[in-house]
Amino acid sequence: MSESTPAARVEATAIEAVVSDFCDDLRTLREEIAKMIVGQEIIVEGVLMCVLGKGHALLEGVPGLGKTMLVRTLAECIDASFARIQFTPDLMPADIVGTNVIVEDPGGGKRFEFQRGPVFTNILLADEINRATPKTQSALLEAMSESSVTVGKSTYGLDQPFFVLATQNPLEMEGTYPLPEAQLDRFFFKLKVGFPDREALHTILDRTTSEDRPQPRAVIDTKRLLEMRELVRRVPLARPVQDYAVRVLQATHPDSAETAEKTRQYVRYGASPRGLQAMILASKIRALLDGRYAVSVDDIRRVAPPALRHRIILNFEGEAEGVDPDLIINDILTTTPEAV
Repeated sequence: MSESTPAARVEATAIEAVVSDFCDDLRTLREEIAKMIVGQEIIVEGVLMCVLGKGHALLEGVPGLGKTMLVRTLAECIDASFARIQFTPDLMPADIVGTNVIVEDPGGGKRFEFQRGPVFTNILLADEINRATPKTQSALLEAMSESSVTVGKSTYGLDQPFFVLATQNPLEMEGTYPLPEAQLDRFFFKLKVGFPDREALHTILDRTTSEDRPQPRAVIDTKRLLEMRELVRRVPLARPVQDYAVRVLQATHPDSAETAEKTRQYVRYGASPRGLQAMILASKIRALLDGRYAVSVDDIRRVAPPALRHRIILNFEGEAEGVDPDLIINDILTTTPEAV
């Protein structure tokens, strides 16, 4: 085998330096967030994957687990603007995107002027999103997919980066509305926030019930975040690894040749191509987190559950038996061969 050329060695060194800077900045960001968020390392990592993948996150968990604190801390650590919308049954679409109002100019004339809603921010917390009506929930669809909102005949672009972190409580079903499949598909990840363990609870008490309360600081700016997003998309992906991800996605569809047994029994419709895009981008971020500039099959396996669980639609039997989509995904990952 011939030795690499000087130009190739210089390029490899430059790539190593870029990846090292990426890892250093991300490590600093995670450490700063950890000053406020304890015992939720996997959730923090998942949220950061959504941000770097130019996606949005849906957090499911009972109240009091720090979901709101996480997104507020993230905004402070990135030096980004932050807004919160408390979703309620009487919330209207105009309360989210804004509306045209009549204003009087100095000459006494009147005109319409667009008054921006809270969606015009960098990081938006949609708290208890499933408490609003489907009409109001749909007000976020264009913003989440196109980074713009349309009011009347005018379209307004949103500032970048734009990231929606929505929360929903899995316990209180009265007075809630299931998220439409089209909106669920807009979320990069669905993350299940678990209850912290005993050691984490002790740390939470030490930080929240004493006079010394940690304060997060901005460690990166939005410009650097956009640069990190671009680096993610430059990570190479081998064709066999990409093919594995494609076959995993196909296995979520009951009528596919790649279908696993549990899929055929419990699934009405599988994940969309957006789920495949989320798996690929998240696996690239997963590789960078490990200091690698190439994606492996193990990276695909790690990110498949949060990327696919909210995109799998159960049939009547699956709903009746309360089947967890994670069980179906695990069955798919177990039965799908790495190569064909």
